[in-house]
Amino acid sequence: MKHKIKVAIKKRIEIISHVLITLACITAVVYFMPRDKIFNYRYSINTPWSYGQIIAKFNFPVYKSNEQLKAESDSIRSAFEPYFTKDLEVAEAALQEFRRKYNNEYYNYISEEQYVAYKNKLRQIYEKGIISAEGLEIVNRGNSRYVKLVADNISTSANCDHFLKKPDAYRRLVFGDTLPKEVINRLRLEEYINANIVYDSVKSEKVLNEILNSISLSNGVVQEGQKIISKGDIIDAETMQVLQSYQFELEKRRDDNNKSTIILLGQIGFVLFCFIILFSYIYIYSNETRQNYNQFLLVMLLATLFPVIVGIMMQARIGNVFMLPLTMVPIILTLFTDTRTAFVTHTTSIILCSVMLTASYEFLFLQIMAGCVAIFCMKELSSRSQMFHCVFFILLTYSVLYLCYQLIVENDIAKIEPRMYFYFVVNAILLLFAYPMMFIIEKLFGFISNVTLIELSNVSSKLLRKLSQDAPGTFQHSVQVGNLAAEAASAIGANSLEVRTGALFHDIGKTLAPIYFTENQSGGINPHNQLTPQESAQIIIKHVTDGAALAEKHSLPQAIKDFILTHHGKSKVGYFYITYKNEHPGEAIDESKFTYPGPNPFTREQAILMLADCVEAASHSISEYTAENIDNLVNKIIDSKINEGTLNTSPITFQEIDIIKGVFKERLKAIYHTRISYPAEK
Repeated sequence: MKHKIKVAIKKRIEIISHVLITLACITAVVYFMPRDKIFNYRYSINTPWSYGQIIAKFNFPVYKSNEQLKAESDSIRSAFEPYFTKDLEVAEAALQEFRRKYNNEYYNYISEEQYVAYKNKLRQIYEKGIISAEGLEIVNRGNSRYVKLVADNISTSANCDHFLKKPDAYRRLVFGDTLPKEVINRLRLEEYINANIVYDSVKSEKVLNEILNSISLSNGVVQEGQKIISKGDIIDAETMQVLQSYQFELEKRRDDNNKSTIILLGQIGFVLFCFIILFSYIYIYSNETRQNYNQFLLVMLLATLFPVIVGIMMQARIGNVFMLPLTMVPIILTLFTDTRTAFVTHTTSIILCSVMLTASYEFLFLQIMAGCVAIFCMKELSSRSQMFHCVFFILLTYSVLYLCYQLIVENDIAKIEPRMYFYFVVNAILLLFAYPMMFIIEKLFGFISNVTLIELSNVSSKLLRKLSQDAPGTFQHSVQVGNLAAEAASAIGANSLEVRTGALFHDIGKTLAPIYFTENQSGGINPHNQLTPQESAQIIIKHVTDGAALAEKHSLPQAIKDFILTHHGKSKVGYFYITYKNEHPGEAIDESKFTYPGPNPFTREQAILMLADCVEAASHSISEYTAENIDNLVNKIIDSKINEGTLNTSPITFQEIDIIKGVFKERLKAIYHTRISYPAEK
């Protein structure tokens, strides 16, 4: 009962963790999906339009470019006539001051006739106008010499060249004088010359802004239903303005209608549905991925990775999606899960990417086909060169299918875009990084690839060479177990390379005490004769823990450590257990001293190795190698393991066990060259 409760709790925790991982992936994809940009086209002037035909969905103005608006604004500013005010009080104040000075002081130096002459000249000068230095600088900035002169609330256009500057006004005032220089200096005539034509900054800026604000922002109108551009058309300056105006109006209408929330809800629903499909597939059809937390996590992360990258690219408007090595997803998952999971995950990933793109059909078509080719090429990765072959065939698939698709759509080979082939080449180069990523994923998630298995199964490696030298009988036993297990794995569709490699290492713990194992004994010497059954059992059991320690020391993958720990499961050391029972009848036995630490096998490959190990070891005890004896032995050994319950935690089926029995029987008959028993002559 307690066991059932623990299993139920473990299963519930597993489901909750899987749901949380899936929700986190959904959140990440939705977060990076673009919502503020709905005109997802990339285009530039003087290049062909590479998308389909665009028809205006509504009337919209063709906005002038920033350069056009700036040119118009600069033209208005340069031609603008600034406003000046003619201040009459300046002249009146100067004349009154001059009269006062004459009455009090100047009458000592000049006559009344001379005073009147100066006064008339001052009046004429002020009537003509004296412009300020600031005002003159303002006029010089523009192209026009005309200004608007305001006097008595009436503005008239005037040429500023007709106004006098202060030096000119002074020279005109003293022109023709016959007075001595010292008299003129005493009069200080420059004090009566002040600017009466003053720049009116408030009025000028107000009028200028009104004129600038009246500039039309548009340059024509596009009617609803009117064609904007077709595929292959060259984007000239005018078309560029129309496209930019259409884009601006689309985004403006979206903002005006406050549809961002609706779009977000749609994106959440779409992404949620895609991940529900992937989640359901794993729980219904991929038990291994469901039961392996790291596999589930890897699948969800890879399904999320490229949609997030595409979302960032679309929002930042950088790069081209065909440069992304999306086939990296099926390549990696084919190596570490299975082909069906790889295909479903890849399809989910590209569907999520396509919803953010404009040319989604073309994208889906190319990516699905390339993904299928990647799965076909990587079904059995056995060498590094295979990766290069896979990348080549993926590049070829992109290139050929794009050409075919364009010929179908365009019916003109001249309209094919050469830059797409550049994107495909970049894609292939980036795809090569899948190879080093395999090793990173192996370390992070505890997986093991076929390339690593092939490298480990090299019998000249340090650990296997030590096994063959120190325990030659165990080494030969391991090789035979590997052959038996690999054939059985191939027969039921399990990983034959993994189980063969696991078989080579499953007994490496025996190298620390090889003489205690019968396959390494010679000359009839058996050290167990000097030990009690309990002591012997502990030595035999210790080869499992010693093997795990050696695997840890030599940094073997976790999958190989699992083969070492599970190849006996939680079974008993049968020979010494029975011997002890026979020697101590009726006595309570501490069974833990005769039981391997386990755990029991939890994969099909581990179950196959356990059965192959038991059958191969027991096959040496047959007195006469006949077909009947071999059949009985295989049936007895495997049935006993089933009855013990050591295979209960493994996903292996009874149908697969029957197939394995048949493989073992045929293989053992071939090894021992069984013959038909000839009848004796009577």
